[in-house]
Amino acid sequence: MSDGTQREVVEALGRAPLLIVPMVREVPQALRKRRPAPGKWSAHEHACHLAAAQPIFLQRLELMMRQEHPTIRPYLPEQEHSPDALLQVDLDEALGRFERERGELVARLHQLQLDDWGRTAEHPEYSHYSVFIMFRHIVLHDMLHSYRIEECLLKREWA
Repeated sequence: MSDGTQREVVEALGRAPLLIVPMVREVPQALRKRRPAPGKWSAHEHACHLAAAQPIFLQRLELMMRQEHPTIRPYLPEQEHSPDALLQVDLDEALGRFERERGELVARLHQLQLDDWGRTAEHPEYSHYSVFIMFRHIVLHDMLHSYRIEECLLKREWA
């Protein structure tokens, strides 16, 4: 794994709030909490989920830096929160927290040495898991929720 690969992941993580926050704000206020279909999250919920999940990744990183091959506890929002919990979160506060905590995470990642990216953990959902895989996963996670927010913004017909 080259240093350039980690650099691209860190840059993508740093850019995510620059894309996500304005897109959420582009969703009309009256539509932000509207779910596209029963059981599917609204733009508000997707954005608040990103903010809620953010500290978990920094905690995992610190655990993986302290311990050799620790076991990671999966984060399953549907099991840990009521179905409407994210609708109760203050969106402006969540977006501010997402931006701030993502900046802190990116600053921490800049401190890692090349070997740190290969540190591993046991994750019950995945065949293998490393610091690099975790943060690449977060980039993809950001993209998934960004796409869902944009669907909520652009959707013509709702269930």
